[in-house]
Amino acid sequence: MHRIIRLLTHVTALIGGIVLMALIVLTTLSIIGRTLNKMLHADFFDTQLTGVSQFLLDLGVGEINGNYELLEAGVAFAIFAFLPVCQFYGAHAKVDVFTSALPTRVVRWIVAFWEIVLAAVIVLIVWRLAGGMERYYSNGETTFFLQFPVWWGYAVSFVAGVVACITAVYCAGARVAEALRGVMILPTEHGEH
Repeated sequence: MHRIIRLLTHVTALIGGIVLMALIVLTTLSIIGRTLNKMLHADFFDTQLTGVSQFLLDLGVGEINGNYELLEAGVAFAIFAFLPVCQFYGAHAKVDVFTSALPTRVVRWIVAFWEIVLAAVIVLIVWRLAGGMERYYSNGETTFFLQFPVWWGYAVSFVAGVVACITAVYCAGARVAEALRGVMILPTEHGEH
């Protein structure tokens, strides 16, 4: 089970990384296009290079339509895609100023408690995400520019969210087992096991 969860978290994070890189390229091209479009409308291009300027504008040089819509859906997916790997390695932000002086056994129980709380929160968020997806599916709302159904963005985020739920519940159980047995089951963000 441990290997399956680890593989699932790595694959989900890899897909999230690919989506994030594609969004970076898309946003960069859109910004370059918007900047070039503004330059081609400047006085110099309008008066001196009218033919070149008009030719490039006719090619469609400008901002990529729907960039924000794709960015919104893609970033939401990426967040849910990275959540499982952070959960598996315990790489969420921590403040351990007060717990660093406590005995290891007490710290393990504190970690187990917060792991259970975090698992419950992730399950709650994904449950509400499913409710939003269902609502947008039933009302048929589409995005403004690209006209793709809004529920699509919710659906891909929900898939990554389900992986996050599975990982969170597994990690909560593993942290409780660590506290009970006094051994490390899950790796840490530093690669320790």
